Amino acid sequence: MLEPTIHQLECFDAVVTEGSFQAAAARLFRSQPAVFASVKALESQLGFALLDRSGYRVRPTAAGRSFQQRARILLGEMAGLCGHAAWLAAGDEAELRIVIGDLCPLAPMLGLLRTFFDACPGTRLHLSFEAISGPWERLLDGDADLILHHIDKSDARLEYLDLAAVRLVPVAAPGFLAFAVTDSITPEMLRGYAQCIIRDSARHTPTRDYFVVEGARSWTVSDQLMKKELIVQGMGWGHMPEFLVADELRTGRLLSLAGHHLRGGMAELVAARRRLQAHGPVAERLWHFVGERRRQLAPAAAGEEPGTAADRTPPAASD
Repeated sequence: MLEPTIHQLECFDAVVTEGSFQAAAARLFRSQPAVFASVKALESQLGFALLDRSGYRVRPTAAGRSFQQRARILLGEMAGLCGHAAWLAAGDEAELRIVIGDLCPLAPMLGLLRTFFDACPGTRLHLSFEAISGPWERLLDGDADLILHHIDKSDARLEYLDLAAVRLVPVAAPGFLAFAVTDSITPEMLRGYAQCIIRDSARHTPTRDYFVVEGARSWTVSDQLMKKELIVQGMGWGHMPEFLVADELRTGRLLSLAGHHLRGGMAELVAARRRLQAHGPVAERLWHFVGERRRQLAPAAAGEEPGTAADRTPPAASD
């Protein structure tokens, strides 16, 4: 049996996706007879029908549907290979787009990026900051080459490097609550108090909220530093990354509300990129650089001084 060509697979996939030879031809910028001939030749080579042509619109047969699923994997890998070849031919990338999520410790992460990009003077860094679903949306929309955030690790479209665990702690300023701070505070007890929450920066993805007390009054802010300042000023309570409020908790400017009912949680910070996307030489070097230096982020993400071991076991992940 002759091996199918990439051209034949592209034509077949386009016909199934678009629902007709004419639409497939328009998508591929080829003539309809050429697309028809390619699919017919592919069927002849394989020895079975890929398409059911009995209806108004062509549809894949059961065998054709199964074949298309495998063909699309091959086409995706081929596109990635061609893209990588283009990067190699062009040399180092002119620019890289990185999105830092709202739970990432900025100082050590920016220190790592500075060290790396000092050695890549020909590559321009486009750095942006997004919250909650924003980093995932930028990455999946093709608007970012790399994100530093937490992700759904079951998403097969992504590959990731584990960086650090970020503890999220419910906090309030002393005197903000009218009752004593104990480990028995419930969400219902906080319903009468303003809660500070981060605004999801996603543009079209359904927004998400975490730890929000239903029915409570809320202050919505765009970043963690503004949220922290509102809480320190006694304008509300909320969950904060522990590394951002470690000093305030030590000095008593903020109090932890964590207990039996308000457990806080853990977010797993990762570096993530699209798995089948072509990555140029600089992007590949950055990926390996972050992987090699990721241990530097763990103490900062835990709110500890560099070189200090954690003195307690983190709670189970909750997000």
